[in-house]
Amino acid sequence: MIQKEKAIEILEKGLNYSEADQTELLLMEEDFYLTRFAENIIHQNMGRADHTVMARAVLGKKIGVAITNKVEDEAIKKVVKDATEIAVNQKEDPDFISLPSSSQAPEVKGFYQGTHNFNPENRAKGIKIAVEKCRKNNLVSAGAFQTETDVTAVVNSLGARQYFQETKANFSLTASDNGNSGWAQGFSRDVRDIDIEKLTRIAVEKAILSKNQIELTPGEYTVILEEAAVASLLLFLGFLGFGAKTFTEGRSFMKPGEKITGDNITIFENPYEPVMIGIPFDYEGVTKKKVTLIENGIAKGVVYNSYYANKSGAESTGHALPPNNTFGPYPKNMVISPGSSTLEEMVGSTKRGILITHFWYINYMNPMKTMVTGTTRDGTFLIENGKIKSAVKNMRIGQSILEALSNVEMMTRERKLCPQYGVLMYVPAMKINKFNLIGG
Repeated sequence: MIQKEKAIEILEKGLNYSEADQTELLLMEEDFYLTRFAENIIHQNMGRADHTVMARAVLGKKIGVAITNKVEDEAIKKVVKDATEIAVNQKEDPDFISLPSSSQAPEVKGFYQGTHNFNPENRAKGIKIAVEKCRKNNLVSAGAFQTETDVTAVVNSLGARQYFQETKANFSLTASDNGNSGWAQGFSRDVRDIDIEKLTRIAVEKAILSKNQIELTPGEYTVILEEAAVASLLLFLGFLGFGAKTFTEGRSFMKPGEKITGDNITIFENPYEPVMIGIPFDYEGVTKKKVTLIENGIAKGVVYNSYYANKSGAESTGHALPPNNTFGPYPKNMVISPGSSTLEEMVGSTKRGILITHFWYINYMNPMKTMVTGTTRDGTFLIENGKIKSAVKNMRIGQSILEALSNVEMMTRERKLCPQYGVLMYVPAMKINKFNLIGG
């Protein structure tokens, strides 16, 4: 992996090559390793190591972006030249003010040597635990065990100099048999924190419980969403309205100062959450800030990059995505404050309801109303009189996320890290009333 001094040296050469008014260079390095298994057999073991360098050149109010995957001098020189030539041929953006000035991000630990050194044999040993337990229970296992080391470095001509090295480990397992399935997932920056035996036990128990599924009629139900299901709804909430682009364009449900969820809902964007530790700066080098998105049900604020901060007369919160994106700023480390219950207490308090492990293929139906659809998956169970009575055939949801968060009766005090689509969330399980299930 490229260490800090070398990464900054490479990018500063790019600044020296540039003839633009302002210049930014972003370096991303990835070492990614993955072992996949299915039918109780490892079928893929792969690794990928690559660099991405993005140059952003500014000429007045014209902006050009170019990309390369090489870090040699000539490649850096060329990508800067290409970005400048692209800028020459762009139309002026009247809302562009400037690249951000320098800031210093705090030093946080996101790198674990043990995760970085974790090899295919180590991954295979972990998978073996899952496979053997599934076989003993006449189940078929499928899933993946991946580890990753990333470097992100940013420099610009206004003095920004940032560098961060991080590791990630993720294990997921589906145990199944003739249409019955159970699922579990674990994530940590330190691979030693992933308890494969516990995750396997959860997936196997859900698969066994999933036999003899019954079909329920569509309607409103009390549901208990496990953490991964909650995270899917939170992910779409962020996508639909927690970024400054949709907010400034009037396409967001966020109305600061207005009540939009129940009093017991508080949501932060916080890369400094100790169990999470996200990258402490964004892709244009601005130090990230903790942002209160919803507090006790009241809409508070959204996340900004420098462009939308300048456009709105606000201050960047350090949430820019890479310069070739068109989506705008986005929260990538969201946290929901916990409740005071356990999952067992929530089940025990439910006269009739449905326990949902996670969702599959969530998509939006009405963005302004935060209406989404998707199906339950890998463990859906009917609860009657405080106990799980039977498995339920998967059902489709048609639900407003904000309405769901307005009907949360209970939440767990323990929370779980849930990675989804490059976003990391730390969330409790929830008991929600009047949740709309619209069919199979």
